[in-house]
Amino acid sequence: MSRIQVVSAACLLVLGAGTAAAQSKDLVIDVDVGEPIMIADQDGRAYIEIAITGFDEAGSRAPVNLAMVIDRSGSMRGDRLEKAKLAALMVVDRLGPEDTLSVVTFDSSVEILVPAAKVKDPEAIRRSIMAISDQGQTALHAGVNAGLGQVREFFDKSRINRLILLSDGQANVGPSSPTELAALGVEAGKLGIPVTTIGLGLGYNEDLLTQLALSSDGNHGFAETPDQLDDIFNHELGDLLSVVANDVIIEIELAPGIKPLRGLNRPISIKGQKAQLKLNQIYGKQTKNVIVEVAVPKGAAGKTKKLADVAVAYRNLATKKTAKVADTVAVRFEKSKAAVEKGANRRVMVGVTQALANENQKQAVALRDKGKADAAQAMLKQNAEYLRAKGKQYGSDKLETFAAEADKDAEAVAPAASGDWAKKRKGMTKSTHARDSAQSW
Repeated sequence: MSRIQVVSAACLLVLGAGTAAAQSKDLVIDVDVGEPIMIADQDGRAYIEIAITGFDEAGSRAPVNLAMVIDRSGSMRGDRLEKAKLAALMVVDRLGPEDTLSVVTFDSSVEILVPAAKVKDPEAIRRSIMAISDQGQTALHAGVNAGLGQVREFFDKSRINRLILLSDGQANVGPSSPTELAALGVEAGKLGIPVTTIGLGLGYNEDLLTQLALSSDGNHGFAETPDQLDDIFNHELGDLLSVVANDVIIEIELAPGIKPLRGLNRPISIKGQKAQLKLNQIYGKQTKNVIVEVAVPKGAAGKTKKLADVAVAYRNLATKKTAKVADTVAVRFEKSKAAVEKGANRRVMVGVTQALANENQKQAVALRDKGKADAAQAMLKQNAEYLRAKGKQYGSDKLETFAAEADKDAEAVAPAASGDWAKKRKGMTKSTHARDSAQSW
């Protein structure tokens, strides 16, 4: 394993395997291959993982630049809107005079309820929030777009820039497809503004909200009832106020002959021999990762083949400096399958297994949506067996837990299953998003 604890500096640091800096306010970056030993004389697949862990953020934090975008359409009437307003007040209470906040509401149209400004008069903001009333339909795309505009007013890479969206309904005014919302998420991600989406009730489009969150490197929450909003907002504020680094750019330059195939748990950009990914924010004491699958041509026993050069650049919000680190990953070829198994990086292979199984979960949902409940159930049962076998192989409680969840999901999609599929589907979609994005809640 190549573990790099980075010394933040406005320069390039090239650190080899096992190098570590002694400072405490640095990210730890692990660059590893799942199976650093591969079978000789045959083509294969390798999995490169870049895992980035935030340091303890205890002490001062960077100022926040936040937009809250709140659905006030007719379906939010009553307890939903009242609990949403109380959750928004929690945010106001946790921010300080150096933080910037805006509040955008939307129904059929959009209103900038509280224009972006520093939180100098929290009571005025609270009064504006409590005065929100329900009406109209759901112009979700326009609401998010307006919220992004508010964040851009005070955008600064030294701040924690973010948008939180709360909605209970389907987007029915303006652009409304998951693809269109994902495109908006990609735009937000490029700007460096993660979008956290919170779906309330059973009427919202979970595919739309998770696509928006994942494409911008944001979180996603599912509140079946308004009473669950407090807990979700507490989790979200915990992440928001613990950001220790942002603007993280991961660049992978594949060696000649090595073909980049895909990002297993996150969408990546592939151009020729280069793969790139942006992570907008790293939280204190939490790990985000990306796993890239590559095709490796056969090699002779005893020989080593370079896979890629990996570079990670980021901004440290504690030191207010930028850093860029680089490392190289390679594999060795052996004839013994036992050597391959013995040399496997268990941590990475657990991540690979989880990512592959997560894709199976998504496919099962798609089958169930098409009315193919038997096929969906069979896939989930097979997924549970796969996870259990790999959990035993790698000694992973995480995979065992996932296997138990897949068993329950298999029961839920069965043709004769009782209960609300809309509820179960939202829960499954939330879980797959959390695993892909390494969301802690």
